[in-house]
Amino acid sequence: MKYYQTKAGKLAGTDFREAHKNARRVYDEIKGKSKRKTHIRSRYFDKNKIFLDLFWDHLYSKKNLKDRLRRVRYFAAAIELIMNTHVEPESKENPNDRGEILHRFTGKTKNNEVFYVQIKEEKRTGHKYFISVFPDK
Repeated sequence: MKYYQTKAGKLAGTDFREAHKNARRVYDEIKGKSKRKTHIRSRYFDKNKIFLDLFWDHLYSKKNLKDRLRRVRYFAAAIELIMNTHVEPESKENPNDRGEILHRFTGKTKNNEVFYVQIKEEKRTGHKYFISVFPDK
């Protein structure tokens, strides 16, 4: 299995509030650089924009705080992976919406913890959205 090795590790925080604060700090730094919708540019997608706002909606839809904590701690590593990876993702058509393609990238933190990043691509517009990040079991 091919993966991207990040220099970033998991964000610090023993509960969701602490880890969320650290993730928002990373997000706000990116938000300050973009004038309209918050985005980053991806090497894999030829420097196209990847919009970040769907990630927060998806995160807050999770009712379990442990699951939210588990996901938000990998935010910085996910951003680094999206910006720098050249590794081919697993891509498939969304079974729930034929107008979307789901890309799943695999990465490893500096502590060798495997995680996955999901990006949704709309076929019609070509827009790409960072949806989720989660660790391997």
